[in-house]
Amino acid sequence: MNKLEGLHHLAITTADIKTQIEFFTDKLGMELVALYWMHGVENTFHGFLRLNDESAIALVQNDAIGDIPAEVGRTHAGNPGANSAAGTMQHVAFRVQGEEELMAMKDRLRAKGVPVIGPRDHGFCKSIYFAGPENLALELSYSEAPIDAEAWIDPEVVALAGIGADELARYKRSSDFADSGGAVPQPGPDAPGPHMTNYPPGRYETILAMTDAEMLATSETDPPVRVRETA
Repeated sequence: MNKLEGLHHLAITTADIKTQIEFFTDKLGMELVALYWMHGVENTFHGFLRLNDESAIALVQNDAIGDIPAEVGRTHAGNPGANSAAGTMQHVAFRVQGEEELMAMKDRLRAKGVPVIGPRDHGFCKSIYFAGPENLALELSYSEAPIDAEAWIDPEVVALAGIGADELARYKRSSDFADSGGAVPQPGPDAPGPHMTNYPPGRYETILAMTDAEMLATSETDPPVRVRETA
């Protein structure tokens, strides 16, 4: 059974966190709810912009990020139909409730000087497209009904992707798994993975050797500002 219920946060690197915060709050009407030193990462800011009470856009900034060359077609797609390197974010689509909200956001963006392409009706969703700072490719969408897999999985594309009939049947249903309440032991550094690249820096194998309780004990939970409780 699928236990993933939605997006908690999507993290975006930035060389200018203030400009990103300005864009998402002013142009899209989001709210800044967190801005602090990123836990366990040296010299790095972490910001959170509220989508709803359970979902956010996260921003990550440190001085080194600005030294990494940004190249449309490699590090960034630059628009929702262009290429970028495998494993990078091609574009991100934020959900709105319906037609009225989509048109309201189109008006808001255009009124603030942001060109918007659309709306475009894709059959299972309706969307508008626009750019964000630092070559972000962004979309707003809504769907009136869940996607019908029988109508929207193209046999030609399935074949081109090298997906067999048994594999397709498996992909279309959530596989069962008997969990152990978190007691499954940690795979080691020689496990098939995939593995994170050098995270934490220079300590990956050490971290894998720690128990979950030891790892949890290293957590940082105190907010940077102590909020006085009201009676």
